[in-house]
Amino acid sequence: MNNFFKSSKLAHKFFNGFNRVQLKKTQSVRHLSQLTGNIETELRKISENYVPLTPISFLERAVDVFRDRTSVVFGSSVKYTWENTHSRCLKLASALVQLGISRGDVVATLAPNVPAMQELHFAVLMAGAVICTLNTRLDSAMIADLLNHSEAKIIFVDQHLVQISQQAISLLSKDKTIKPPMLVLIPESENPSPPIPETLSSNNIHEYENLLASGSSNFTIKWPKTEFDPISINYTSGTTSGSKGVVYNHRGAYLNTIAMFLVCGMGPMPTYLWTVPMFHCNGWCLTWGMAAIGGTNVCLRHISAKNIFESISLYKVTHMGAVPTVTGSRFHIR
Repeated sequence: MNNFFKSSKLAHKFFNGFNRVQLKKTQSVRHLSQLTGNIETELRKISENYVPLTPISFLERAVDVFRDRTSVVFGSSVKYTWENTHSRCLKLASALVQLGISRGDVVATLAPNVPAMQELHFAVLMAGAVICTLNTRLDSAMIADLLNHSEAKIIFVDQHLVQISQQAISLLSKDKTIKPPMLVLIPESENPSPPIPETLSSNNIHEYENLLASGSSNFTIKWPKTEFDPISINYTSGTTSGSKGVVYNHRGAYLNTIAMFLVCGMGPMPTYLWTVPMFHCNGWCLTWGMAAIGGTNVCLRHISAKNIFESISLYKVTHMGAVPTVTGSRFHIR
């Protein structure tokens, strides 16, 4: 180690990598900025000590640290490891780019808490795009307005919500100046995949698993250029007035995810039951969070007291979330 520091060049590189500056014994930190108070003149960002904060890094770490741990369970048909999830998200991101999605484009979703929703929260970002999760309780007119406002290029729709999405796209099609988004159908479960309804058959319709299979797991992630790049668009439900939209950035989503661990008292490798809609503030950012701490996402399509208690017992759930009014309506304690 002493030989290492005998080389001034190596020593400088070492300290620079830790975002430090070597000082002589007679120098103070203020000396770096000529007493101006701006010490950032020398304590600057460099590639060795700075990368944009983004939730994508959670998944990249998960595949290394939690590779064989269960990432997602859904009924009796779906069980993935973090290695599986990482590969599937890469393939889905690749498929999105093949469909013409580029940096900054918006990809919308209309689906309950199913595995595809969790995967889309990473895959859309990895393609350089912005995810827009729509409330499944909205009517077709509102969905059409939000698709138009967000300028979504693609919408992923759960097969149980096909009818309302068809109505929304039909409303958009009436305006010849608007190009309706491509539609991707999310099946009931991973296997088997239902056929695309004949009324939807066209080049603008895709099936989720088939689309994912067309992608490559060797896809090169499109990392954000800055941590302030947009990551998601969330809309209010418009119960009191017109729906309002909020844009999140990668930095905010990353930091809010970490904050949720502290607020919820989550330690390593929890088992999280999805009772909070993933379309609500991106599931309070925990759609990204389970990857960060090697947790298991227990997906739940239909939220009911019966399904909740069965899932808690079956999967040994450690955490779940809900606002007090929802919790009270689901559980009747005698």
